[in-house]
Amino acid sequence: MAYKELRGKDDGVTSAEIRDRVIAARSIQQARGYYNAHIPTRLLRKQCALDDAGERTLEMAVRRMGLSARAHDRILKLARTIADLDQSGPVSAKHLAEAVQYRSLDRNYWS
Repeated sequence: MAYKELRGKDDGVTSAEIRDRVIAARSIQQARGYYNAHIPTRLLRKQCALDDAGERTLEMAVRRMGLSARAHDRILKLARTIADLDQSGPVSAKHLAEAVQYRSLDRNYWS
């Protein structure tokens, strides 16, 4: 992001707008019967179905980062949450890439 953009007067998204997105995402999750963190393993692939681009993104992350099966599943659950916040039905490669990015930040700065 350019310095001028950071210093500009644009206030961006308000806390109230973010709260509304979170409430909507939690409603979507409740309608499924569970929050994304608690998606049963047997339903994970169905609830977090990926298109070809998403599959490639996840495969590349698993290979490059040496992710365990547990980390793989956690990334899928996080991508599902990002998609819910975006009010998107399917999990897209964009949602998956964002989840992988958070995972790499987690590994680099909080380990």
